[in-house]
Amino acid sequence: MLLSSSAYFIFLIGVFFLYWPMAHFRALGLATILLANYFFYAKWDLFYLFLIPAASTCDFAIGLGLERSKSPGVRRLLVSLSVLLNLGILASFKYMPFLLDNYARLSGTTAPGWHWIFPLGISFYAFQSLTYTIDVYRRDAKATRSYLAYLTSVSFFPTTLAGPITRVATLLPQFEKRDKVLSSVDGGKALFLIALGLTKKLLIADYLADNLVNRVFDFPKLYSGAETLIATYGYALQLYYDFSGYTDIAIGSAMLLGIKLPANFNMPYAAESIADFWRRWHISLSNWLRDYLYFSLPGLRSKWKIFTYLNLVVTMLLGGLWHGASWNFVIWGLLHGVGLAVTRAFQGKTGPAGGWPRYARIFLTVNFICFAWIFFRSTTLDAALTVLNRIASLTVSFENISPGVAVVLLIAVVGHYFPIKWQSWVSDRFVATPFYAQAAALMLLAIALQYVAATGVAPFIYTKF
Repeated sequence: MLLSSSAYFIFLIGVFFLYWPMAHFRALGLATILLANYFFYAKWDLFYLFLIPAASTCDFAIGLGLERSKSPGVRRLLVSLSVLLNLGILASFKYMPFLLDNYARLSGTTAPGWHWIFPLGISFYAFQSLTYTIDVYRRDAKATRSYLAYLTSVSFFPTTLAGPITRVATLLPQFEKRDKVLSSVDGGKALFLIALGLTKKLLIADYLADNLVNRVFDFPKLYSGAETLIATYGYALQLYYDFSGYTDIAIGSAMLLGIKLPANFNMPYAAESIADFWRRWHISLSNWLRDYLYFSLPGLRSKWKIFTYLNLVVTMLLGGLWHGASWNFVIWGLLHGVGLAVTRAFQGKTGPAGGWPRYARIFLTVNFICFAWIFFRSTTLDAALTVLNRIASLTVSFENISPGVAVVLLIAVVGHYFPIKWQSWVSDRFVATPFYAQAAALMLLAIALQYVAATGVAPFIYTKF
């Protein structure tokens, strides 16, 4: 059930009207959301109805044990069990074919078959679940005694497919809050975000994918170097509008149920360095990698700066592998890790803050990011090298860049750099209109999107991670 599909919005409307009459009764409200969560998982595979409740129950029990135990040894053992549980789920149901295949290559044997693959949402579930046990272990949060609230928070359906990765400790108080109400302002903002997300996904991301990016990356030898370069920039924009579109829909859906999720994007291609990019792109993942991985690696307090640089590379290598079981993702993570290390090494030596030096930094950063995206998008290392060879050929032709693609690319660039305060102004104007005007605007948008997406809706890119 894709978040951009009509089935999802029928589901969301049903949950909305079931939940709010029950919200005045805490247990019934939580049960309604929990059933919706598990129904959402079950639509993808019934195995999730065993896997997610079982894993959640273990982490809930571990959280209680961490809260009650005073023994450092016992607490380390408990948090280690949670880490092994969640990483074991990732390894077993997402990475096992990759691990078996690489082991077979090294040993010269044939990789055995592995049919237990359930990648959907597993990465996001595991990382979100670990925020709870690690926070309780570090005494940054208290363990909840409400089993129902924990199960509901850790499996909240808008965050299932692609985040934002939200700390369970920030979700729990929102779910446990009594006498919740949905204000007209929050309702209007939620509808605006959902409409914005659908527009990003269907009118920009999917159009660029179908009419430019997929064609060039699937058959790069058929296109000139200039067209391949444009497709690389097009993929950077497609990925941003696809993922930020999902995030808008997820945040809007949660807001309709009285839950606030964190922002996940802030004009990432306006970044002046790789470090700045990761403060703007997939912010919830960046924060997770920083707080739960980077700060946990040894050597950070050492007087030897080499550990700082090494840990940045290790963190991004693992972050790359988290995206998928492929050496291409490892290379992508390595590139960003080295970029972060270089940024840290030259921190404070970047010259004047504004003017042309600033735009030069943005230009270099964006091009480095787009270079790394080639490995992220390509299915194999050979495919990535083929794309790079086509760009390096320096052949110039634009006959495969249609006027429609050129217009959408221009809209995508302008939309990305659209000032946030202007977007807030548009959102406020939408919220201030009468409900029937909001309904009419959404109806017109739905008709337009249905016409544009008549050939079907493509899955969100990040759902496969």
